Amino acid sequence: MSALADRARTFAELHTAPEILRVVNIWDVVSAQAVAALPETKALATAGHSIAATFGYEDGENIPLEVMLDMVGRIVAAVDVPVTADLDAGFGNPGETTRRAIGVGVVGANVEDRVKPFDEAVAAVEAVIAAGAAEGVPFVLNARTDVFVKGGDRPLDDKITDAVKRGRAFLDAGATSVFVPGLLDAETTRRLVEGLGERRLSVIGFPGAPSAGEYEKLGVARISYGPLTQRVALTALQDLAQDLYGDGVIPSSVRALN
Repeated sequence: MSALADRARTFAELHTAPEILRVVNIWDVVSAQAVAALPETKALATAGHSIAATFGYEDGENIPLEVMLDMVGRIVAAVDVPVTADLDAGFGNPGETTRRAIGVGVVGANVEDRVKPFDEAVAAVEAVIAAGAAEGVPFVLNARTDVFVKGGDRPLDDKITDAVKRGRAFLDAGATSVFVPGLLDAETTRRLVEGLGERRLSVIGFPGAPSAGEYEKLGVARISYGPLTQRVALTALQDLAQDLYGDGVIPSSVRALN
């Protein structure tokens, strides 16, 4: 496990660098290889939603864990950069799921709290970190709290307070960063960074959100894109198909990436 541990430490260090860690989400081997081929790529993150969709499952742990981990393992084997996996809420056993994910070569993960009771959410983080320690891997947990995406019409101040409370507890339990998905404007991001600490907050790059560079200036550690990258790829495919059903031809600018 020493090589995997070294890769995990390298991945963790990317979260505290002055530059924001930009992680492009992928969902299969060919998408992983296409992104990994870029010199700017320092790490890859699987998108659970996208992997589920690839196999015809709805998001939310509907895909069998074995199927998801098989794809993740294939991705890890196909690239030379650290890979972090979207493990949803841990598939009923965050610690065991983490152990199995480490077994296929991942060095980090997203695990979401789904706004479960506070103590239960913290216990899940502890289980993930303990599983990594038992395997000899300083696992890089991007602990996700869903207080924004599942918070409904709660006042913004309450969401921020709740996210900071949960996030601090996750960090104290060993998480590397705290993932707060949602359309976060600059002021909300500033308040979250203030509550969690610089280079501790992880965000998603939604349309209409600040740019990666703007988030970097606010002290954000990491930005990823979830299922949006697959949606961009599928949009391009569907648009191409529509054109080909007309009088279109394959554009000469297409690169042989497979």
